[in-house]
Amino acid sequence: MKKFVVAALVVIIAVGSLAWFKRTDILLGIVKYRFAATDVGPNRLIPWQKGPLAPSDNGEQPPNIILIVADDLGYNDISTFGGGLIETPNIDQLAAEGAVFTQSYSGASTCAPSRAMMMTGRYPTRTGFEFTPTPAGMGNVVSSISQQMNNNLPPSFYDQALEATQPAYELKGLPAEEVTVAETLKASGYYTAHVGKWHLGRDNGMAPHQQGFDDSLLMSSGLYLPEDDSNVVNAKLPFDPIDQFLWAAMTYANSFNSVDADRFKPKGYLTDYWTDESVNVIKANKNRPFFLYLAHWGPHTPLQATREDYEAVGDIKPHRKRVYAGMVRAIDRSVGRILDTLAEEGLSDNTMVIFTSDNGGAGYIGIPEVNQPFRGWKITMFEGGLRVPMMIKWPSKIAAGTVVETPVAHIDVMPTIAAAAGASQPAGVVIDGLSTLPLMINQDAANWTRETLFWQNGHYQVVRHGDWKLQVNDRPTDGLQHWLFDLAADPTERQNLAASRPNIVKQLKDLLAEHRAESDGPLYLPSMQMPVMVDKTLAQGFVEGDEYIYTPN
Repeated sequence: MKKFVVAALVVIIAVGSLAWFKRTDILLGIVKYRFAATDVGPNRLIPWQKGPLAPSDNGEQPPNIILIVADDLGYNDISTFGGGLIETPNIDQLAAEGAVFTQSYSGASTCAPSRAMMMTGRYPTRTGFEFTPTPAGMGNVVSSISQQMNNNLPPSFYDQALEATQPAYELKGLPAEEVTVAETLKASGYYTAHVGKWHLGRDNGMAPHQQGFDDSLLMSSGLYLPEDDSNVVNAKLPFDPIDQFLWAAMTYANSFNSVDADRFKPKGYLTDYWTDESVNVIKANKNRPFFLYLAHWGPHTPLQATREDYEAVGDIKPHRKRVYAGMVRAIDRSVGRILDTLAEEGLSDNTMVIFTSDNGGAGYIGIPEVNQPFRGWKITMFEGGLRVPMMIKWPSKIAAGTVVETPVAHIDVMPTIAAAAGASQPAGVVIDGLSTLPLMINQDAANWTRETLFWQNGHYQVVRHGDWKLQVNDRPTDGLQHWLFDLAADPTERQNLAASRPNIVKQLKDLLAEHRAESDGPLYLPSMQMPVMVDKTLAQGFVEGDEYIYTPN
């Protein structure tokens, strides 16, 4: 009997040891099982609504408006600004034929709050939509995997008890009572269509087809192609716990006007498929004013390129960078196909096309060049996390080659679109953004009335006032951190002036306090605190002395 007990203990210890060493694989296996796609049907024809067969003869038609948003596209991912991982001729053409903003900012350093600001023109202090929603359990998995990695980073923190008190993922969204740009345009006679990512809630009146879009082809999961597709080239990131979660959790699926109740497979590579359907929207509605919101997933992880794009970008090293470059090529091709379709249908002159990214490029993909020359990444509020491309083409109103140096941000997208359409902004609602039309059409910066921009992500808060920019963060807990930069003299934020200019720090902290005083608080609280290196990607090891921030989500 004694020998049996000893043998059993040996087996238990051996199994326990194996499970300990394989705990990441076991955890991801559970995630894969939980998110397994058992309800994804075959691709189907999308029944987009169709406009009149002939144009109206009631005089000049309001402009069509197309908003194209890339996901995690870095400032240096495109060739428009003189750099670029690859040449992006179609995005460059859009910029050359319209207005380019040289100081354009995302609404936030992560995607969802930024998208909410584009839709509403309002700060999170008014909407409460302050943090990017994540599926239940993601924080726990990511935190657990991160702690098992030997990257020397300071620890991440996950509060499981807090997460248990927060709303379900589908209910973490932009409140239904918020008035979106789609609702504003629809009230002015526009047909409104959404294609792609939403990330602003999926239930209780928060889905896109419930927030002003007549039709919505909605991203239901995040693979660009099945992982084993013969036409896909994958690049997994063993140093990134978020990437590991995505590969385990995501499938190849979308839905139409029904949230996730009736998912079906896309047709081909996701970026190209969404572009195909956007072309269908344009052609079906060319004889009436339309608003198309094309919200790409690319080049967000998981990194997947078509084999054609992978081959076309050349022998770029390392492998992940080559796959990523192929994904950027697909985004550029999408922009070109939209512009070509407008030209073929005779719609170019009277269509406003806006191109931007939801935030800066991510450091967790391990590609150091994505945001050059700026410091920082997505999730930080250094310029690399907030500076985004923004260019607007409207040939009948905006002269080719227009350059706007005035700082603008995503809160300005909604009022700019509304002004272009001649639509009334919602009554009784404070809109924080401003129309940028005077900056582009009249090139009238002298009468621009705003000096100050704000960003807020819990305890991590930022204000830009004139050319001064202050970042405030109270984590780690060894004291309040301040970074003060004079962007006119130091646009890449190399010299922290906080210690030498306490008067400016106080002035800007007072502005932040006034901004916070207008807030009723966030709709839900973050369950994670993550360390992010400012000057290194996640592929590089942390060493003592490296600058980093803690950010909540």
